[in-house]
Amino acid sequence: MDRNVGGFDRVWRVVVGLALLVFGYRNRNRTLGALAFIAGSDIFATAIIQRCPMNALFGIDTCGTDQ
Repeated sequence: MDRNVGGFDRVWRVVVGLALLVFGYRNRNRTLGALAFIAGSDIFATAIIQRCPMNALFGIDTCGTDQ
């Protein structure tokens, strides 16, 4: 698996993913909270594993050449 998430994109995903996770956890009794938690989990996971299927589909690589 080639990495395709790095740099500012990775930092952005960590911040937004954690924010959605916190929001989703605090509102876990509501549908919006559950959806935010699921979305935050996905965004945070792509930042950690540095692989995003949507980036691969569209040919986007923010990782750079020094892998």
